[in-house]
Amino acid sequence: MTTISSTAASPARSSTLIGLLRLLRVWGDTLATYWVRREAIKTLRQLDDRTLRDIGISRCQIEPAVAGDLDIELVRIR
Repeated sequence: MTTISSTAASPARSSTLIGLLRLLRVWGDTLATYWVRREAIKTLRQLDDRTLRDIGISRCQIEPAVAGDLDIELVRIR
């Protein structure tokens, strides 16, 4: 005779809950990163052109610089 245990369904629910919590954490991390980048862009846009030039970027390079897409070596060549 075979006995069916109610604990057999528990790992499936547990893994679903863990997956949902991971998804929520990823979304939270993504949202926090977005807010930090937007604040950095806002701060850099408040600087004057001379200060930006001292940093090594121009006004049109603010967003790529914050995103990490700006190649500093190419900027230095100019």
